[in-house]
Amino acid sequence: MQIINNPKKSEWTSILKRPTQTVDDIEGVVNEIFIDVSKNGHNAVKKYTSKFDGILLESNSVALEEIKAAIRQVPQKLQNAIKQAKANIETFHIAQKTSKIEIETAVGVKCWQEKRPIQKVGLYIPGGTAPLFSTVLMLAVPAQIAGCKEIVLCSPPNTKGELAPEILFAAQLCGVTKIIKVGGIQAIAGLTFGTESIPKVYKIFGPGNQFVTVAKQLATKYGVAIDMPAGPSELLVFADDTANASYVASDLLSQAEHGIDSQVILVSTSKSLIDKVSKEVTKQLGVLPRRAIAEKAIANSKLIYVETDDLALELIDEYGPEHYIICCKNEDLYIDNINNAGSVFIGHYTPESAGDYASGTNHTLPTNGFSKAYSGVNLDSFMKSITFQKISKEGILNIGETIELMAEAEGLQAHKNAVSIRLKDLKP
Repeated sequence: MQIINNPKKSEWTSILKRPTQTVDDIEGVVNEIFIDVSKNGHNAVKKYTSKFDGILLESNSVALEEIKAAIRQVPQKLQNAIKQAKANIETFHIAQKTSKIEIETAVGVKCWQEKRPIQKVGLYIPGGTAPLFSTVLMLAVPAQIAGCKEIVLCSPPNTKGELAPEILFAAQLCGVTKIIKVGGIQAIAGLTFGTESIPKVYKIFGPGNQFVTVAKQLATKYGVAIDMPAGPSELLVFADDTANASYVASDLLSQAEHGIDSQVILVSTSKSLIDKVSKEVTKQLGVLPRRAIAEKAIANSKLIYVETDDLALELIDEYGPEHYIICCKNEDLYIDNINNAGSVFIGHYTPESAGDYASGTNHTLPTNGFSKAYSGVNLDSFMKSITFQKISKEGILNIGETIELMAEAEGLQAHKNAVSIRLKDLKP
């Protein structure tokens, strides 16, 4: 990892740059596949699954028997762990439910807001080097709590044309209504346009590589909503002399092993801690099964020394991390003054992997600095707020003239007339 001492603010942009390709490099490929899938449906999806995943599937739907067989392959202890994680995620997301908001804004003018589920949602579950069955829990649990009627899951098959048994177990546990063996750009395109085997949905959720992220953004051009731009994983740790260097190193490596384009950063006001963490990273990296992946991610990562807390906080906010760990004496300062972060992990015994799996918070979070404007997935992500209003005779008499004056000032005569015709009937 590169050690950087007291960088000037003018250097922050280049230092904090993510190791990602530009959208221009990817968009041409994504556009080409989207056009093909929109025109040729299932046949196009089948072609790209063969090209990118190395398997030609005549049918990409997962049958009930396949799910039953997969469940038998998941060890009971792991099944129990998944169920416990699901229970914690349910507890946290059920607590996010809000009741109807109703108020009389003026005499005779009643307004209220109610939430309704998004009826059709698509869940993208990454496969590849690490099939993320935990993401099934993070997306399907709040979708089920929200009351979504159609929950369609897409995930890339392996070269045998199968999905990981753990993904299928989690999917049936959480009420997924349809499981499709399709990944990458073609999965997002299928959910956007609909094919013979993939239902068209109203909103697409889930993380993925840079190609999936750009595909999700392109889907919005065709009227399909997305949760957020969520690309390669990232972590920023702030730690001082009170931190345990081996803990910090383990947290950095836990994100580095996600993929070669992941990025991890340590910001510290302690040079001695940075030196200790650097040595620990090298030591722990040597025994990781996914060492080759983690090494490439570590090459994109930084250990940054700054002199003051104020500078540290400003730099962290500028980066806007997906995951943000605080391991320091004055943790309240770093909690209260952060504005841009997807999810925050506080204290020496709160590893980021707890949020990835079982604490209850959601791990589908904004990356690439999008935490400056986006929230992570939550219960409201699967719902819409609808406003209602009911105005009585007294109410329209009360606010009618206000509406008339404003409509006339905007030059919208029909708007004014819609009120005037009613007032004429009500006034003596």
